[in-house]
Amino acid sequence: MSDTLILDPIASFVAGVVSILSPCVLPLLPVILAYSTDQSRLRPFAVVVGLSFTFVIMGIAASAFGAIFQTYIQFFRILAEILIIIFGLAMLADYDLFGVFAQYTGKLHVEKKGMFGGLLVGASLGIVWIPCVGPILGAILMGVAIEGNIVYGATHLLIYSIGFAIPMLLIAYFANLSSARLNDISRFDVKLKKLAGLVLVLAGLWMIYSNHLVFYL
Repeated sequence: MSDTLILDPIASFVAGVVSILSPCVLPLLPVILAYSTDQSRLRPFAVVVGLSFTFVIMGIAASAFGAIFQTYIQFFRILAEILIIIFGLAMLADYDLFGVFAQYTGKLHVEKKGMFGGLLVGASLGIVWIPCVGPILGAILMGVAIEGNIVYGATHLLIYSIGFAIPMLLIAYFANLSSARLNDISRFDVKLKKLAGLVLVLAGLWMIYSNHLVFYL
């Protein structure tokens, strides 16, 4: 980590795995993926590709935004520091910052047939699940925006997507898990969320130190 939030590829991957354990994501996977597998053995891959496409586009957009407004990079660093600490504190307190929108995450219409339909479902999931994975995804997007490098942003959101996608494919092809069982597993999300929240708070504090205090201490 330097004077900005430099993301480690492993951290981005782990963030994707942690994100999928969200209680409003994991229990829905059997419904989405079982239907997809019934349609075609390859359809879950199409869902994953569509999901990854949405996340990567977010990374590119955030990076492009940061690159365009590099003149105001100091302002964005301060904003990133504040938001990352807020995201972290919300996760430590198990407070749902995006609760107003989370009610819509279970209303995804999945009956779109064929491989192209799978791509559309996956792309929709990338948007619909933002309220569920908002703090972690938001922190990553803030990091790539500050960096202002499109390749960097696309790469890290792709790695995040892979961390998100691998458990989905395991559930689709190898796991015989009901929504109720996955709902039980998702309860571990609270502990992981608190750990991730602590990491975000420490990252935000480190950014404040390295950006503003290191020259005075």
